[in-house]
Amino acid sequence: MELQGRTALVTGAGSGIGKATALKLAAEGARVAVLSRTGREAKQTRDEIRSAGGEAISLKADTSDEGLMRDAIATLLGKFGGIDIVVANAGINGVWAPIDDLKPQEWDKTMAVNLRGTYLTLHLTVPYMKSNGGSIIVVSSINGTRTFTTPGATAYTVTKAGQVAMVQQLALELGKHGIRVNAVCPGAIDTNISDNTRSRHREETEIPVVWPEGEIPISGGEAGHSADVAEAILFLATERSRHITGTPIWIDGGQGLLR
Repeated sequence: MELQGRTALVTGAGSGIGKATALKLAAEGARVAVLSRTGREAKQTRDEIRSAGGEAISLKADTSDEGLMRDAIATLLGKFGGIDIVVANAGINGVWAPIDDLKPQEWDKTMAVNLRGTYLTLHLTVPYMKSNGGSIIVVSSINGTRTFTTPGATAYTVTKAGQVAMVQQLALELGKHGIRVNAVCPGAIDTNISDNTRSRHREETEIPVVWPEGEIPISGGEAGHSADVAEAILFLATERSRHITGTPIWIDGGQGLLR
């Protein structure tokens, strides 16, 4: 129970990596605020935590909406009184298309959720962490940080690179307050993020490559699991990682090294 007495906010916690992380942090004793833009999913994660004997609340908000996020953070503080751990996980793949086909509103949507959403999450929580320190973990990707071969994924790649830049900038800015800021960069993970992905004219941007058999070396080609990412996030949330900040950790089974 390494996180006994700590309070954590996990965004995008209704499914996938966010849900696995919320469950993992709660199992280690943290009080968890489960935030999702889908209220039903947030409540399901909350109920699973409570059924296992943990403490959790559910929050419904689009992380790119300032008003909704302010209300969500106010609810969190009203219930738990503080914030020690923030996992900025909410994100979308958005539209993957050639740059001359990608529509401005499609670009803006990906920027809003992935970058503005991360910014608002930290902007609204950091003031309540400065007095006691804490840990911030941003969920980025191998795309834009280690690989650049996903056809048409320009907007997504830019946001993921931007998140790591934000992490490294803030690691210095917030270090004097005892706040550590790190990133995890998953490769192929068995989540449902593909449900919010649209791809057009893939053939126009795809670079023909013949991958070796099993493009994820450590698992023989099998995608990783949300729990694999949650384990790394748990480590970064605990005092075991007390001397680590400004660091991206790639969780891809070696996938990015082949690309």
